[in-house]
Amino acid sequence: MSGDNELFLSYDDFPWFKNALVKHIFNVTEPTANHFYWPDLDVDLTLDIIKHPQRFPLICTDS
Repeated sequence: MSGDNELFLSYDDFPWFKNALVKHIFNVTEPTANHFYWPDLDVDLTLDIIKHPQRFPLICTDS
């Protein structure tokens, strides 16, 4: 949720969330305006990336 808006993140665009536990998905912070961080998943996304994933190349690395 961002302000009064609910945001949708598809698994195709954001595969990091596909196998994540719900408690890890809901553990999100907004360290600065329009920047979201999921510490349990080590995922950082800006509002622009969430709204327009097609503008950004998908980079997903497995450690």
